[in-house]
Amino acid sequence: MDEITFAVSRDEASGSLTVSWDAPNGLGGITTQRKDLGDLQAQMVDAVACHFDEGEIPRRIRLHSVDGPILVPV
Repeated sequence: MDEITFAVSRDEASGSLTVSWDAPNGLGGITTQRKDLGDLQAQMVDAVACHFDEGEIPRRIRLHSVDGPILVPV
């Protein structure tokens, strides 16, 4: 698998970002949540590395926004 795509959504109550990916054929998946995109990115990379065996880690991780743009004013 060269690429996986995470669905990204924002929890309006907490403001946290949640990403999830369902493995093909119901073989598990990955879900994680963080307050900002930078922390979320690091957590996703780590979660993907833990989920897949060495040599099978996808080369690309794509984000698909479920709720529209994810821009946080500074």
